[in-house]
Amino acid sequence: MENAFWVFGYGSLMWNPGFPYLDAQPATLKGYLRSFCVYSHYYRGTPENPGLVLGLDPKADAVCHGVAFKIADDQKANVIAYLTERELCGYAYRAETLPVFLDCGTQIDAYSFVADPDHALYAGDIGLENAANVIMQASGKTGLNRDYLINSVRELEAHGYGDPHLHELLKKVEYLTGIIEAGAGI
Repeated sequence: MENAFWVFGYGSLMWNPGFPYLDAQPATLKGYLRSFCVYSHYYRGTPENPGLVLGLDPKADAVCHGVAFKIADDQKANVIAYLTERELCGYAYRAETLPVFLDCGTQIDAYSFVADPDHALYAGDIGLENAANVIMQASGKTGLNRDYLINSVRELEAHGYGDPHLHELLKKVEYLTGIIEAGAGI
């Protein structure tokens, strides 16, 4: 097992880490399900019109693919401070260190963010239809909620991974987008 400090990204951290890193490698976390289970009142929604962002929920047989970022020793404190402000300020996450497998087979411990079901912004599983409707209607400081979904799917595909749940959700959002565009709503 490697001793370096790693960060595991499974959502926006995959394409927009926002911190310096020495290496980025495709990686797998076992025992957690990635899902749109956290309401966003800032980055991808507002308090009046919340969006949804990804979180990790424990699930025994689940596998979550993402990207592991290796951090220089002298940057560890800065990266943790940055991620604390970005991910823990107002969101339903807990910072945890989890066992992650790099694609080469090496197991590492990686700092990541797990959904907190006791937090007021934890949405849980609201179902495909409801999630698609929330994502279609929400926008926040960093843009449209559906762009967050699209970017997540694209980044996973760029690393050779698929996520059936996210692909199903994207198909529903694309369908709803077509309906809106047909009515000249965008």
